[in-house]
Amino acid sequence: MRLTARLMKVFVTRRIPPEGQALLAQAGISNVEQWESDEPISREDLLKGVAGAQGILCLLSDKIDKKILDTAGSNLKVISTLSVGVDHLALDEIKKRGIRVGYTPDVLTDATAELAVALLLTTSRRLPEGIEEVKNGGWTSWKPLWMCGHQLLNSTVGIIGLGRIGQAIARRLKPFGVQKFLYTGRQPKPKEAAEFQAEFVPLDQLAAQSDFVVVSCALTPDTKLLCNKNFFQKMKKTAVLVNISRGDVVNQEDLYEALTNNQIAAAGLDVTSPEPLPTNHPLLSLKNCVILPHIGSATYGTRNVMSVLAVNNLLAGLKGEPMPNEFKL
Repeated sequence: MRLTARLMKVFVTRRIPPEGQALLAQAGISNVEQWESDEPISREDLLKGVAGAQGILCLLSDKIDKKILDTAGSNLKVISTLSVGVDHLALDEIKKRGIRVGYTPDVLTDATAELAVALLLTTSRRLPEGIEEVKNGGWTSWKPLWMCGHQLLNSTVGIIGLGRIGQAIARRLKPFGVQKFLYTGRQPKPKEAAEFQAEFVPLDQLAAQSDFVVVSCALTPDTKLLCNKNFFQKMKKTAVLVNISRGDVVNQEDLYEALTNNQIAAAGLDVTSPEPLPTNHPLLSLKNCVILPHIGSATYGTRNVMSVLAVNNLLAGLKGEPMPNEFKL
């Protein structure tokens, strides 16, 4: 998709994967400015970069708020984010200004679902503890109950948010011999749930009956801090929590208390609040809490496809054409 030659500025807030980079280079945009680092752009440099831009290609870690929009000015037509989440964008303000938003759903579903299963197994089977025991000499002889964890066979799995990713997770867990799937959300999804014979239940029932709870919902005012002290008190003492949605869906202080007081068995988190999590955070001191650095979509293939989609969204927005994936405001 090549743009007709004219004065136009696009600002890219980070180096993007090579396939997207190549597509952007071929687009014929007169002025493409890019933050040439894999590290997050500073607020000061972001403000400088967006000034006078018609298009912005940003990442989940870039807060696009009123001040950024004011600095960009009235010529800003499109914001394309290299993410499925849009909670870093001031959507009300963006809508007021008639700016279009592109995002990258669907393409990261499989990679994120794979990571969710990997994190669930890593946490429930205590793999980091086992690796450490091998390294520190704790592995001596075979013992009947040493390093025992919890298995999926004949278990009940509760999924908070049976969207694309939630369904993909259930699809991958089913062959492990899961006995029952429960799910909760804004409304029942009988058509999607039929594949897994999943039952729609209230949140409290899901907490009480699940051996594994997987959080895969969007972050909204209704889901913020959804998994809190009250929720953890209802869970089984042998249950495992896995969060691959957004850090703010889980109250981390309450989670720490639940893990240290043996209210639940373990937790695996690919998302935290804030990100990155400070290295002195109490959760990092716990053996029964596995934390990853938000790598759900981190495969070479997925990130390249995401970058191409983000660039195509950007170019379509600049031309006033339909985007491959537009977030409707």
